[in-house]
Amino acid sequence: MPKLPTDDRRVSRPVPLRESVHNAILEMIVEGDLKAGQHLVEAELASRLGVSRQPVREALQWLNSDGWVDLRPAHGAYVHAPTPAEADQLLAVRGLLETESARLAAAHVPADGIEELRDWCRQGTEALEADDVASLVAANAGLHAAVARFSGNTVLCDLVSQVDRRVRWYFRPVARDRGAQSWQEHAELIEAIASGDGDRAAEVMRRHTELTRMTYLEHSTADDAAEATAEGAQRAG
Repeated sequence: MPKLPTDDRRVSRPVPLRESVHNAILEMIVEGDLKAGQHLVEAELASRLGVSRQPVREALQWLNSDGWVDLRPAHGAYVHAPTPAEADQLLAVRGLLETESARLAAAHVPADGIEELRDWCRQGTEALEADDVASLVAANAGLHAAVARFSGNTVLCDLVSQVDRRVRWYFRPVARDRGAQSWQEHAELIEAIASGDGDRAAEVMRRHTELTRMTYLEHSTADDAAEATAEGAQRAG
């Protein structure tokens, strides 16, 4: 009997429709196209994505199990609105992970890695000047992902990537508030990594992620206060 060829020619499987719809809705949430607390109507999402309602329903159930969507009996699906405690916990963990990734990156960054980090920093600064929030968030995510990748620790890199989407989600509302200061901190971080000073790189990253965490919590508190004031005015009216 003839043997099969040894080279791998397996046909790749297409991504299931439910997964494609799940990823599309998730990106709309992360990118801010679908706002926290927004009612998600299956028919509208199906029309927007060019699919039937069934994969949308399945995707919403999946997103509910992952904490991105809330399914309310008799009311439907809503984009999850993270509580300050949820954001605080995730951003605190993110700070621990990325502080260590910065420390390791200072010892393991490849020769061309510093230029990549500086390029991300240039892109972020340009996006800030253009008031392009989408590009600002993308450049921030790209820089942090590169630092994790340069750590040389694949487990750490995987853990950082697991929280990446939620970090992007939380960072978007405060991208303007953090503004130029955030990119100055990035530049300081890059120089610490370039110099091979792991302790300094870790401290810069720790301070940087902590400032983002505090800015987000202040922002969410201000939003809650404004919403409460608006509701009070409506009741009084």
